[in-house]
Amino acid sequence: MKILKANQMHEKIETVVTDSYKKIEKSVVDGYKKIEDKFVDTFLKKDGESIEEAKFRVQEEQRKLEEQNKARVNNSLKKSCDINNKYVK
Repeated sequence: MKILKANQMHEKIETVVTDSYKKIEKSVVDGYKKIEDKFVDTFLKKDGESIEEAKFRVQEEQRKLEEQNKARVNNSLKKSCDINNKYVK
């Protein structure tokens, strides 16, 4: 009987803790999103562009820059290998 009550109490505590965590997590994420949207609105948004459009544009610009940097690194490595191969022979 005591084990059953202890188990029920444990489950109740588990539910309360989990629900509390979820509420805190949601409020933190919502707060972050508000700050992010305000930042995008203030510093990144162009005339006539919505916040969502600005976020998408910035993500695309970032993706393109990462691709360009990856290509530059690969080209540099290839040139370095070509130079090393030239002197190794």
